[in-house]
Amino acid sequence: MTETSLPKGRNSIDQDQFLTILSREEAMARFEAALFPRELSIEQRKLAETLGCTLARDIFSPIDVPPFDRSNVDGFAVRSTDLASAAEFAPVQLTLNEEVIACGTAPTHPVLPKTATPIATGGPIPRGADAVVMVEHTQLLGVRAIEVRRAASPGQFVSFAGSDIARGEALLRAGTAIGSREIGMLAACGIAEVPVARSVRVAVISTGDELVQPGEALRPAAIYDSNGAIVAAAIDENGGNAVFWGAVPDDEQQLEATMQRALAESDMVVLSGGTSKGAGDVTHRIIARLGQPGIICHGVALKPGKPLCLAVCKDKPVVILPGFPTSAMFTFHDMIVPILRRMAALPPRADATVTAKVPVRIASELGRTEFVMVSLVDGADGLIAYPSGKGSGAITSFSQADGFLRIDALADQMPAGSEAEVTLFTPHVRVPDLVIVGSHCTGLDLVTAPLAHAGLTVRSIAVGSLGGLAAAKRGECDLAPIHLLDDKTGTYNTPFLSAGLELVPGWRRMQGIVFKKGDQRFEGLSAEQAVRAAIADPSCIMVNRNHGAGTRILIDRLLGEARPDGYWNQPRSHNAVAAAVAQGRADWGMTIAPVARASDLGFIPFAEEHYDFAVVTARKHRPAVQAFLSALASHQTRAALESAGFRPA
Repeated sequence: MTETSLPKGRNSIDQDQFLTILSREEAMARFEAALFPRELSIEQRKLAETLGCTLARDIFSPIDVPPFDRSNVDGFAVRSTDLASAAEFAPVQLTLNEEVIACGTAPTHPVLPKTATPIATGGPIPRGADAVVMVEHTQLLGVRAIEVRRAASPGQFVSFAGSDIARGEALLRAGTAIGSREIGMLAACGIAEVPVARSVRVAVISTGDELVQPGEALRPAAIYDSNGAIVAAAIDENGGNAVFWGAVPDDEQQLEATMQRALAESDMVVLSGGTSKGAGDVTHRIIARLGQPGIICHGVALKPGKPLCLAVCKDKPVVILPGFPTSAMFTFHDMIVPILRRMAALPPRADATVTAKVPVRIASELGRTEFVMVSLVDGADGLIAYPSGKGSGAITSFSQADGFLRIDALADQMPAGSEAEVTLFTPHVRVPDLVIVGSHCTGLDLVTAPLAHAGLTVRSIAVGSLGGLAAAKRGECDLAPIHLLDDKTGTYNTPFLSAGLELVPGWRRMQGIVFKKGDQRFEGLSAEQAVRAAIADPSCIMVNRNHGAGTRILIDRLLGEARPDGYWNQPRSHNAVAAAVAQGRADWGMTIAPVARASDLGFIPFAEEHYDFAVVTARKHRPAVQAFLSALASHQTRAALESAGFRPA
């Protein structure tokens, strides 16, 4: 039905449907308060059946990916120290070990000094080796030896355990739409069943005597029902499962029977038409009989979209959109999509905006927030936004526009030459809201989780404390997690700050020596004693950390001038260290207590370090940074950190 007012002569009872016109904000607040909070409907699905579903809970990786240090090329697993002097005219000869490591083959023999083991791409790195040389860079000498004419650096052509995904890392967040890439990530972690949000079943009903379905003959004075198709498609685009119930004539009994069945079989009912006259009286009376609390608002100070009716019956939203297509779609996208996405556990829709100049004056009705669709063209000094003047009954107004601008309810016009913000219908790539570069810690996930749940995108890049500080100084990130001890002052982090950076305390975490439980070389010793014992045992292999990591500084303090076997094996994460020890490729290393506990390793405490954040002062007041700092200081986050084994500052 159309957006016209009631005919003269209607009695006061019929006019009860015209309730107080509410502002958009007040109408939305009342609607949300009547619907939320509500329990999310969750179902477990086999991984192969999750395509297109919405993740219902955060998923954390149960394993490291890769689960072991592996070769990136076909070649030979070697000790990099054996090849330090190798050159084109000074080749180094290595004896070949008897075993050949293929994919899926667990190594059984260590790589001893001056030896090498043939290894295929993807093969596990054997004990003792810390690099791989490509087969192309070697020369076979008989059947038991090779000649290498290039030096190999530690970690060359090696993917360390957990270098792709670390055990315990947040793999996917609740609200993520599952596509082929997400399925691949879950499969790589061995996850076979996934908790997803059950699809929101939405009944779509068109109303009006004049409606004819596409494909049918168009009788006189009739129009094709475009609203049913476009509303159903928009529902499917936003996490719903639309079921079109057809077009129902303006007959009270027939419409009520349809609405009753639709409400019983669906999670939401959306009607279009019948909000202004004729069937408007019918739907008003029907809603009162569908369940409490009934109509929340009928009439919103919007243009187009004033006749919008919002109701809640039996805890289910019932929406009656205006009949004109443009009015229906504006109100649906502006006020119904946020509700639908929230019910479907999807994050808020990310609307892209651009600034453009409006070349003509746009008149507006005072007291109603007006949305004006525009088409964008390039001008001499930037984008130009031309308003569409086709009206709310035009189908092409919505489909052909690039976006829309908003005129405030307190304004009666937008003057020619105004700079306006245009919300685009087609979103562009969204840059991260918050960029974190520096030392990685599993505690970071606990702080960033509330941000992700609030719809903010967070990118965390682990490059070590020193790398994070460098990135912060260059303005490449918002904040850098660091844990650097200054030997001269015995102070953490503060001495390393420079102009433009300020320190925000994070948490304390215990660093210590990890080893396999039951290893008598370490049981009952202090960290200093354990390291001395390891240095004294030639068969004892360590696993180190990468240069620039705060953990590496602590290790070097313990070792002094010693460089035991395994020193040049330098993975970039705590999880990779734990994996090397747990899998027997190393006998000891240094990591943090929560990671040691997760890997069921023996742990000797050494030093409680300060894991803090160097914040770029110029970026501190950005909303995402403030959201991070608020989450960091919240009671919930502090409790979560304590539960995980950290001590909040």
